[in-house]
Amino acid sequence: MSERSTLTTKEIAFVQTQRVARLATADEDGNPTLIPVCYAFDDEYFYTPLDEKPKRVEGTQLRRVHNIQVRPEVSLLIDQYDDDWSRLGYILVHAYAELITPNHERHAPALILLRERYIQYRSMNLERSPVIMLTSQRIVSWGPVLHEIRNANSTFTQ
Repeated sequence: MSERSTLTTKEIAFVQTQRVARLATADEDGNPTLIPVCYAFDDEYFYTPLDEKPKRVEGTQLRRVHNIQVRPEVSLLIDQYDDDWSRLGYILVHAYAELITPNHERHAPALILLRERYIQYRSMNLERSPVIMLTSQRIVSWGPVLHEIRNANSTFTQ
């Protein structure tokens, strides 16, 4: 099986059409946490904000933030379910996560992308909060919806 860290054209199209992903992190003891996230992708990095949706704690105190600080290896699952199983598919991105602060060169461009995808972010003050930036380390994809990709690549094991 060949390892790759970039998405194919078909995978990028799939990623851009999905609205939500699941971010998996783990704490220092390896205890996993899985949460749904909104995301944007710029053909190189994935971004998910610490936004103003109601939370029990301040954004920088979230479990995902703590987990990334102690263990930056994460996974991002972008999937599509349909009762017509010919439309099933997923892309699993094993990535390195980092919190980028408002003074980081990629922070402002990430916010532009996020606001283009999610109208709700247009009224939120995201400029003062960190954004989680994911750098892909390994890609796995599967599904009839990605059939052409499966035939072209040998990374489909799941």
